[in-house]
Amino acid sequence: MNLADFRKEYLRGGLRRSDLAIDPVSQFALWFRQATEAGLNEPNAMILATTGADGAPSQRTVLLKSFDSSGFVFFSNYASRKAQDIEHAPIVSLLFPWILLERQVAVQGRTEKTTAAESAAYFASRPRDSQLGAWVSAQSDGIPNRAFLTDKLAALRERFDGAEIPLPPSWGGYRVIPETVEFWQGGAARLHDRFVYRKTAETWDIARLSP
Repeated sequence: MNLADFRKEYLRGGLRRSDLAIDPVSQFALWFRQATEAGLNEPNAMILATTGADGAPSQRTVLLKSFDSSGFVFFSNYASRKAQDIEHAPIVSLLFPWILLERQVAVQGRTEKTTAAESAAYFASRPRDSQLGAWVSAQSDGIPNRAFLTDKLAALRERFDGAEIPLPPSWGGYRVIPETVEFWQGGAARLHDRFVYRKTAETWDIARLSP
């Protein structure tokens, strides 16, 4: 297998300045709807990149659960590695790799925690097993084996049998408030179309970038 032979021309379409919405959230909403209509598997999956106290980068895939003009929201354990990184360095990046559409969206911005009411409302909407899973996992901690998790899940099922499952004290949401948002559309001859929105005091500046 020679990876140099893995080549594909990006021919699905271009992106022009006249195609773009006035703000990045409106443009993202359009592309997200198109990704959903195209049947992409989990179009809300995004790569979250953070930086630890030691300066080391870290990435993982998380799920976008809402977005609007105030930012992009995901949920996690507040004791996890990602949470520790965010506590140290609150500026993060998100990447939506919509490869089948030959598109990417990259977001950079500052994080803030969602309110307790927002976190509780989303937690209440989760399937019961997902709610229990949030109680089971001390995310990013080492464990001896998988049975440790399944035994803990069984105990929690018994504990909360017939009762509402409350929001765990160490679980909630983050909102990424965008400062830059880049839209990337693949192009023939590797001449991709790239536009970046940059937040100014009152509006968004839009610039075309070289591929």
